[in-house]
Amino acid sequence: MTETREDIYGEVSAIIQEVTGMQAADVSPKKSIVDDLDIDSLSMVEIGVAVEDKFAVEITDAEMPKIVTVEDLIDHIEQAMAARD
Repeated sequence: MTETREDIYGEVSAIIQEVTGMQAADVSPKKSIVDDLDIDSLSMVEIGVAVEDKFAVEITDAEMPKIVTVEDLIDHIEQAMAARD
C-alpha cells in the first residue's frame, strides 16, 4: 500500500510528538524544526532514526542539515520512498 502525503505527515507528527512530548497539533508542515518547534540536535537525530525505521528510508549526515521544516522532512521521505520503488 502506498502511503499518501497526509499519511506520512501524520506519522511524522506522531514521531515528533513521541520524541519531544509536544502536542501533534503544534506540528505543521511549514514550521521550522529548530526555530519554531525548538527541537535540539539530539532530538532531531532521534526523529531521524525513528523516521528511517518507520519508512525504511535513509537520512544521511549530509542530508540532515537540508531538512529545515517539517515539510522538508516529508519531502525527503516521499523522494526516498519513490527512489526505492
